[in-house]
Amino acid sequence: MGSVTPYKTNEGRRYRVRFRTPDNRQTDKRGFMTRRDAEIFLASVEIAKARGEFINPSDARVTVATLGDDWLTARKAVMKPSSYRSLESAWRLHVLPRWGAWKISAVRHSDVQAWVSELAAVRSATTVLRAYGILAGIFDAAVRDRRLGANPIRDMTLPRKNPKRKSYLSHDQVSLLAERSAHPMLVFFLAYTGLRWGEASALRVRDLDPVRSRVLVSENAVMVSGTVHMGTPKSHHARSVPVPRFLARDLRTIARLRRPDEFLFGDGAEPMRLPNSKSGWFAAAVKRTMAEDRSFPYVSPHDLRHTAASLAISAGANVKAVQRMLGHASAAMTLDTYSDLFDDDLDAVSEALDRARSQSMDTGPWSPPQTGSSSGLRM
Repeated sequence: MGSVTPYKTNEGRRYRVRFRTPDNRQTDKRGFMTRRDAEIFLASVEIAKARGEFINPSDARVTVATLGDDWLTARKAVMKPSSYRSLESAWRLHVLPRWGAWKISAVRHSDVQAWVSELAAVRSATTVLRAYGILAGIFDAAVRDRRLGANPIRDMTLPRKNPKRKSYLSHDQVSLLAERSAHPMLVFFLAYTGLRWGEASALRVRDLDPVRSRVLVSENAVMVSGTVHMGTPKSHHARSVPVPRFLARDLRTIARLRRPDEFLFGDGAEPMRLPNSKSGWFAAAVKRTMAEDRSFPYVSPHDLRHTAASLAISAGANVKAVQRMLGHASAAMTLDTYSDLFDDDLDAVSEALDRARSQSMDTGPWSPPQTGSSSGLRM
């Protein structure tokens, strides 16, 4: 059990509480105005210790920078290099300069809300949400480590991301773009399979199944700071993706000239690198195509993934099949991402209802049920 003792200050008598932490270290807390306040605090400490809920005030004096370094180290061990790079950059540029020197016990909800609002005025919603997420994650870890009783910076008013409008190419537009490209087969492949660039560039000859016209997506190649990192796909799960037969024939021709462990696209020795968004071969092909076809939208290699979804849905593929092709975590995610592509389904519903009513009317005139009859609806 702890103790309460008085001491003198220039402002008058104050009280000190001495107690032991759960690990048997002796500590104290000073500055109580009355003995009653001190005794209430001591009682709360003993109750918290008995319940396993004790939080040592000294543990909350650690700085955000100290906890942030540990938090980032833990994330680095489980995140893909490209994702971690974005996280580390946001920490270094936005979180550390503003909050690094602060003790976690001193950070208030209103302080962080003001920071979020200031950052949102000059940065994109994506940048703001990532920076805030890092700071909130650090405080979540502090709560789990019992440095704080609760996270004081949750429930913020945050900016919303405005979804980028998707561009979908038609079959003819895909063909035109491929013809104007330095790598026509790769353009066709991205537009008809929906693979991410890293997944397509990581494909090896052995991943091609010529009998079923499928490719097995089990690796992902991502460039980080000029270095290509090989890893698993975004979903961490391998998947089999169908390839149209017209394209599978050309891929088989390439495969016959390479060893099973060589890459399917590029020179075979290493994964093809994502072309520069302004001066690369893909951007050049898009510019040439736009010059010929004024209706042709500006697209990036990733936009061809959207085109693949559009072409598959228009060809009659169901949501589950598109989900598996794209490697989405769930069919709900596919519906949320491409809800605009399913507008025609609403038209189909109204047409189906029209047909059903017409068929019903053909069976004979409809009349309301007689009052009191056994076949009528009872209210």
